Amino acid sequence: MARRSDHVDETKLDVHAPKDAAAGVTGVRVALQRAVSHMGVKRSAKTLLKLNQADGFDCMSCAWPDPDPENRHTAEFCENGAKAVAEEATRTRATPAFFAQHSIADLAARDEYWLGQQGRITHPMVKRSGSTHYEEISWDGAFALIADRLHALDSPDEAIFYTSGRASNEAAFIYQLFIRAFGTNNLPDCSNMCHESTSVALGESIGIGKGSVSLRDIYDAKLIVIAGQNPGTNHPRMLSALETAKLRGAKIISINPLREAGLVNFRNPQKPRGVIGKGTDLSDLHLPIKLNGDLALFQAIGSLLVEWDALDHDFLAAHTTGFEAWAEHVRAVDWDFVVETTGLTREQITEAATMLRDSDATIYCWAMGLTQHRNSVATIKEVVNLAFARGDIGKRGAGLCPVRGHSNVQGDRTMGIWEQVPEKFLDALQAEFGFDPPREHGFDTVDSVRALRDGKAHVFIGLGGNFVQAAPDTEVTTDALQRARMTVHVSTKINRSHLTCGDVALILPTKGRTEKDIQASGEQYVTVEDSMSSVHASRGVLEPASAELRSEVGIIAGIAKATLGERHAIAWDAMRDDYGVIRDHISRVVPGCEGYSDLVDRPGGFVLAHPPRDSRTFPTKSGLGEMVVSPIEALHVPAGRLLLQTLRSHDQFNTTIYGLSDRYRGIEDGRRVVFLHPDDIADLGYADGDFVDLVAHWDQDEITRVAERFRIVAYDTPRGSAAAYYPETNPLVPLDSTAIASNTPTSKSVVISFTPPGTARGEARRAHETQADVGADDHHKAEPAPDPVQIS
Repeated sequence: MARRSDHVDETKLDVHAPKDAAAGVTGVRVALQRAVSHMGVKRSAKTLLKLNQADGFDCMSCAWPDPDPENRHTAEFCENGAKAVAEEATRTRATPAFFAQHSIADLAARDEYWLGQQGRITHPMVKRSGSTHYEEISWDGAFALIADRLHALDSPDEAIFYTSGRASNEAAFIYQLFIRAFGTNNLPDCSNMCHESTSVALGESIGIGKGSVSLRDIYDAKLIVIAGQNPGTNHPRMLSALETAKLRGAKIISINPLREAGLVNFRNPQKPRGVIGKGTDLSDLHLPIKLNGDLALFQAIGSLLVEWDALDHDFLAAHTTGFEAWAEHVRAVDWDFVVETTGLTREQITEAATMLRDSDATIYCWAMGLTQHRNSVATIKEVVNLAFARGDIGKRGAGLCPVRGHSNVQGDRTMGIWEQVPEKFLDALQAEFGFDPPREHGFDTVDSVRALRDGKAHVFIGLGGNFVQAAPDTEVTTDALQRARMTVHVSTKINRSHLTCGDVALILPTKGRTEKDIQASGEQYVTVEDSMSSVHASRGVLEPASAELRSEVGIIAGIAKATLGERHAIAWDAMRDDYGVIRDHISRVVPGCEGYSDLVDRPGGFVLAHPPRDSRTFPTKSGLGEMVVSPIEALHVPAGRLLLQTLRSHDQFNTTIYGLSDRYRGIEDGRRVVFLHPDDIADLGYADGDFVDLVAHWDQDEITRVAERFRIVAYDTPRGSAAAYYPETNPLVPLDSTAIASNTPTSKSVVISFTPPGTARGEARRAHETQADVGADDHHKAEPAPDPVQIS
């Protein structure tokens, strides 16, 4: 297969000073220009004016909640939301003629941006065994082909069923129903790669793996802590909520290695001060923490709160267990170790602790910067410990706020997309449909790749997403998928996973959020759940991009009927024809969804119950909030190496590349850049602007992991901490380097070094050979290689 041409074009890449503000006015202009160029003026107005409205459709981008219907703006969208709509509602089409013109090898040689610009897929397509091209196939033919391959498996557990966070609640529910009726719990999803650490930590600490705040709590907070999150790029509408909180007197602490524009100042395009004024300053204190220093920071803050007796003793006594052990642990914090691990001064940490002490209502926000390290679950539990210590759960203007990155990833989990769903959910499924679902836990994302790699799984079906680009260890993942007997992707546009084919491959084109969904009973709507447990309806407004498109629900029902036939007497056709039938099933199966259809028919929908938030009750094993003691851990990176975090540019959403601009960080017309502290650049013997290959160091296997030809960019980031965009750097993330307890890839803790361009693979190979030679004489008594990043 030809190597894709996604390297930096040295003649175009432009680096300039990063911005010191998130300029909403500029963003709106950029977004509208993008929308008009993709959709035209009329189509742009028709979609954008219905985006995130109570009678419109939910944004397919991030999961930030909407204001109450009466408080929404006419333009209730951000720059990246408008880009997402433009991508989906584009007038460009990828027809069967397009696939006939381009071989799979030809398409695989293109970069992600080019692939995304080829438009909406109009017909079901198949790559038959031995073929070099995709060709058109009928829907019935596609469903029959899938059923044949599934029936040929020795066990249902040899199939993998992946879900992206864009799937609606109705699609997610019928999907997990089909999979469990087929006989497996192999339901990996995108959450496994992002907020799984959150789900595990919160599930054990407060009894529910969801945040405990509402949008109104953000407005009412006295202090907001934002850790490991960049709202200006990843959740831009959050900036409006932060602005409201600031104007009402809140203070903000930002904890992030990079000084991001969206945490400095926000110029709201909907307000005069944002258009002609100086905007609103956001962060009152920025802590430029070293990568993986968060656990030490939070324990040091806890130590000071205990020392000052700045504790809510009534809350601790009534609602928690484990406080005394935690307090004893944090009293013994080694401050020299904390300073070394965080890269912060004791004075900076004390200032942050003082702000927590002085606030009687604090919200703790976080995202991938906390969830993608080996000790992520412990780190998030430490955030919860601080909230417990201050009584900041179940109180107005206070609580825990994990900010989800995909529009319905939380809803999919609520609907049962989980490889280890609780027994009570399976019992309810059995009572509703009359079959006993499998009880053994299935494969998550990392284990799914391992199963495909090792020949334990042979069929991969993906409901949305771009699995090969989202998963870690790209070359390993690619090889694993190519070993499959069949790969199937339900998609709107071409992506690299379609070009990473099993022996037989199918692309099943689906309707998008922007499009009307007409079934036998009439026009349908779907429902979604945001980061704050609010569930609401979404109704498309455009005619489908092709008459051949089917809805996600229709596609799943077709696969299920072809595969299962009359088994279990499940009425697949009835659910396809009327989504109200699915919602009736949801109301009897999914906890908290009683009367589901009536609740989602209300303008703005309803909010799911959350015991810690609603009544300060905790459905944990003890019935109390669990304060957990975790040893402070630090990553020791050898001299001459750096710790890399992978991140998004401003011009992308997850693996979708909207363009080649990251204007807040000063990057134009390129993506293969690596951000470093100027002193690190000099110490490593390079200069700002030099090109290098990135080499990952992971001694648990002999795989050479390289990302070639990146331009060094001097940036305001702590010493020893590097940053670069994914998916270009996903090849550096080892499949087996995962968070303890959650199995989330450690994409924010990758040990790397640099080599001159074009030399990385040779040097890495020689390093492996040297290591093998050194151990050859003692091979009979060799032990497993230690992790090169040692934990103290």
